[in-house]
Amino acid sequence: MKINFQNISKIRVRYGETDQMGYCYYGNYAQYFEVGRVEALRDFGFSYKEMEQQGIMLPVSEFQVKYSGPAFYDDELTIVTKIVSMVGARIYFEYEVLNPSGKSISKASTTLVFVSKSNMRPIPPPTSFIELMKKYEVNEN
Repeated sequence: MKINFQNISKIRVRYGETDQMGYCYYGNYAQYFEVGRVEALRDFGFSYKEMEQQGIMLPVSEFQVKYSGPAFYDDELTIVTKIVSMVGARIYFEYEVLNPSGKSISKASTTLVFVSKSNMRPIPPPTSFIELMKKYEVNEN
């Protein structure tokens, strides 16, 4: 199922996230993408907390990132998070990080898998989640 959903989040680079030159450490971007993903799902109408209360986990199974420019201490970054598709138990996200001037400095993608909290085996997404997805489904006709 192809999806067209986008969320915009803002995050500021904190001093502790930088090196001695004031550059944002590359490893922090995974956390920035997580912020974007959590906020996108919340905006979408479904929270991680609700899923976990239902016995469902959503671990990352794949993560790819491309850096094209630096972020610096105190930059307010824009995290553009898109939910692009869902196939079986997998949901696919794409991200773009924009610096304060609006220039793209990083692009990434993640694949997450719906799993049962009790045995960590893949399970179908909750029916309520699928119903939300249908609102944003892209018809390819």
